[in-house]
Amino acid sequence: MGVFEELAEKLRSVAAEVGPAVVGVNRSGSGVVIGPGLVATNAHNLRGEEARVLFADGRTETATLAGADPDGDLAVLAVETGPVTPVQWSDSGAAVGDVVFGVSNPGGAGVRVTFGTVSALGRAFRGPRGRRVPASLEHTAPLSRGSSGGPVVDTAGRVVGINTHRLDDGMYLALPAGSELRATLEGLGRGEHKDRLRLGVALAPARATRRIRAAAGLPEVNGLLVRGVEEDSPASRAGLRRGDVLTSAAGRPLGSPDDLHEALDAAASTLTLTVVRGVDELTVEVTF
Repeated sequence: MGVFEELAEKLRSVAAEVGPAVVGVNRSGSGVVIGPGLVATNAHNLRGEEARVLFADGRTETATLAGADPDGDLAVLAVETGPVTPVQWSDSGAAVGDVVFGVSNPGGAGVRVTFGTVSALGRAFRGPRGRRVPASLEHTAPLSRGSSGGPVVDTAGRVVGINTHRLDDGMYLALPAGSELRATLEGLGRGEHKDRLRLGVALAPARATRRIRAAAGLPEVNGLLVRGVEEDSPASRAGLRRGDVLTSAAGRPLGSPDDLHEALDAAASTLTLTVVRGVDELTVEVTF
């Protein structure tokens, strides 16, 4: 059997074995059956506590949210999965150069299977709320919009990642299917929610902060410029305003939003911020 014939056989095998477990989620996403009554998808595919799940056999079911990790862009839906066999997970993960297959069902429009290779490991990207999601798997299997939440599998049809972030050139970043991902999904399936502390502000990076203050004739300050404050957020209750510059959190200088996220992750019920407002330096206590 030649290389192309072998590849075609693998594609058909993946479509037959994995395809039935790959579903459409709402109008613009995919998901995958990970257990009886449970579908994993990306948090950014959801709009509320309910979702429409479209199965490869034509069934449509209404799902409810079991658990979500918005910052990690993961969610698990509770839904009647019927006779669908859940996917199997790879125990060995993936390495650069491995042949993989991307499987999707964009919005329930039908199962798609493509092939490519793992092109990089350890790639980072921003989640829906702006937090850095580290250590993703990059692969070259081309997938259309709406493929997020579907699996990327190895040549045996075992899941090595959950497609999450589509790059401009059509390649995808996937959350690698290691023990951490599986533990997170198991917890979400039990009804757990991973809600990290949020300040409730829109920020400009340090370089933009310096440029904007210089244009306004204000002294140069290293920090993060507050471009907006959410209503009834911890930031608004603490008195933060548009135009404030956050220079430190819990005594640590803030050079990037990641520095603030790390301070929030380490905080308990309060966080002390140093803020420059105009030319005045203030200390602000934020309560969560």
